[in-house]
Amino acid sequence: MTTSLCSQFFHAVTNPLPMATKQALSARILKLQFQRSIIRPTQPHYYQNCCYSNTVNACIGSKELRSTDLVALEYAELNLTDKTSGELGHVRIRQHVNPLSSSFSVPALVPNWKEVFKDPTLPLMVDIGSGSGRFLIWLARKNPDSGNYLGIEIRQKLVRRAELWVKEMALGNIYFLFANATVSFRQLVLEYPGPLMFVSILCPDPHFKKRHHKRRVVQKTLVDSITDNLMLGGKVFLQSDVLDVALDMRNQFDAEPDVLQHIDEIDPSMSCDNDGWLCNNPLGIRTEREIHAEFEGAKIYRRLYQKRT
Repeated sequence: MTTSLCSQFFHAVTNPLPMATKQALSARILKLQFQRSIIRPTQPHYYQNCCYSNTVNACIGSKELRSTDLVALEYAELNLTDKTSGELGHVRIRQHVNPLSSSFSVPALVPNWKEVFKDPTLPLMVDIGSGSGRFLIWLARKNPDSGNYLGIEIRQKLVRRAELWVKEMALGNIYFLFANATVSFRQLVLEYPGPLMFVSILCPDPHFKKRHHKRRVVQKTLVDSITDNLMLGGKVFLQSDVLDVALDMRNQFDAEPDVLQHIDEIDPSMSCDNDGWLCNNPLGIRTEREIHAEFEGAKIYRRLYQKRT
């Protein structure tokens, strides 16, 4: 029963927007941008072959295409309003937050799940390090009845802005929480009434210096919390544009072979390269960091695990 439930949830999460819809949307957005001379595509990128190559070839603009333009395009259908002023002020993002700081050592209060979600018994997806929240909002809006979505983020202003977006869109299946996942994850999912079916950790802070590796989000305590609470058949998706970080996460989850299987062992259609990294993003939408990294020519390293049944 749990395997079937997980399969239904994963199918809902990973079923992408119909290509014709995305093509039409992309062409319309770009046409407006081009008319205003906002951007000028100058290099191959994600959409060039699938959405608007004819429009690109016809465009003569005055400025180069930026990765921020691609982010806006990817999430255009959400129609999110600007929440960087007024209630919030300027939303400055600190790239590397020290989770070991005493200010992040207090566990977050577990919310009343019945007040947070319309149906708190639905399968739960947790995005650890949810950033701006656009990625998770896109999934929640696309799948209103198949599951609930919890974003855990250590940057408080990003959480507050995401909360305003959720309120504005009147979504009853998504919640953002200001918390240190290493400290708070276990208790949060233990008290959630439904099953934990999916956990994503996407492009976490790399903390490059060796002495700062202990600040990385994926530590054994978090891995244990995830594997202990994940339902049978549940999945864990890891992703980074930094090879060292991706290898670090991979090694820690590969160290649980009795509990987790990589997806290509179960589903041969989920193709991997010669080094065992997934060739494609299975979620149907790219994160903002993923867009920026691919725009700059970086490779994205991905792993998808399933808990053994």
